[in-house]
Amino acid sequence: MGKLDGKVAVITGATTGMALAGAKLFVDEGAHVFITGRRQDALDEAVRQIGRNVTGVQGDAADLDDLDRLYDTVKREKGSIDVLWASAGGGEPAPLGEITEAQFDTWFGLNARGTLFTVQKALPLFNDGGSILMTGSNASLGAFPGWSVYAGSKAVQQAWARIWLNELKDRRIRVNVLTPGQVATAKQEELFDEATKRQFESLIPRGRMGRPDEIATAALFLASDDSSYVNGMELVADGGTTAI
Repeated sequence: MGKLDGKVAVITGATTGMALAGAKLFVDEGAHVFITGRRQDALDEAVRQIGRNVTGVQGDAADLDDLDRLYDTVKREKGSIDVLWASAGGGEPAPLGEITEAQFDTWFGLNARGTLFTVQKALPLFNDGGSILMTGSNASLGAFPGWSVYAGSKAVQQAWARIWLNELKDRRIRVNVLTPGQVATAKQEELFDEATKRQFESLIPRGRMGRPDEIATAALFLASDDSSYVNGMELVADGGTTAI
């Protein structure tokens, strides 16, 4: 018996990395999963890799019309949602003094505004007793030079989790934040050269980058009844980087 048998889960930004690993695990644990991604080719490949009990819906989490189309698809095919993992996000380095208006609007638009409306637009379909989790970042807990826009756009989630669980308490919907640290993903390969990756690894007490499947198992914990008494919390999975 799987931990998510019979559940319907929605995972945004799940064409690569941690969220894709989570989608595979959720399906293995019995869920039907709806995943999103901006690029149709990457979405098709993710659906192929997951293989079963998955529906891909092309869209950008920062685009409210795309979110409406996502939830229209969920309503038409399954009727309700038990688990939402708002994982779509991104960022780029920009030191104070060089931050542009476009960078601020892009990353707050996706990481903050997009996450808020991903959650809000899901609520009419949400079953009572469900679980919402958002992907944070340990950049919001540390003091990594050059990452203030990204960190700020992720830091809002801790406040939202506490407020939203209070607003949703009559429906027994839990809201938590999953905060990964440095994880070896394709996106990281795009952003960092080898010297930067070694520098990040030197900050991790575990001595290595995390793996996408390690974040996926933490997401499964927050999605399932294993965490039924965990609410409004930030689960940090960063190998101890921000603990010291």
